[in-house]
Amino acid sequence: MTELKFRNLNVTPDSPVEDWGFEGLLTAAELGDITHWRRIMAAVRRNPYCEVAREMVQVIEAIEDPGTAGMLRAGMKLVRERAAAEEVSEVAGRLSDFLAKAGMSRFEFARNLGTSQSRLSTYLSGKTVPSAAIYIRAEHLAQRFAVENR
Repeated sequence: MTELKFRNLNVTPDSPVEDWGFEGLLTAAELGDITHWRRIMAAVRRNPYCEVAREMVQVIEAIEDPGTAGMLRAGMKLVRERAAAEEVSEVAGRLSDFLAKAGMSRFEFARNLGTSQSRLSTYLSGKTVPSAAIYIRAEHLAQRFAVENR
């Protein structure tokens, strides 16, 4: 493990990554090793669009070593792609829950949403993400029919 030191910063490499700021992240990216890069990526995984992630986009552009920049760029891309896939899966799961709560057939549910059964299937499979309006309609249908069917 490389001994990493920050100069002219009010934080140390032992501080939380979220406190490092641009200069600390740049120093860790250029002079640190895999243990430091893993800490950075762990912070980005916790929230792929947080301040650390936004700063890392700028850090990657400022890094002089193209290998390090490429590795960190690939890591950022992978983290964000995984987060997006998890979000799509969560929306599909919630829509499935709404359908079950509404107690309707897929055809009836789709018709009440103002869409087709085939489009609803793409939402439920995660192939397509519904608009916010469709999502809210589905939630309202589930709430309304769950109450009526008690």
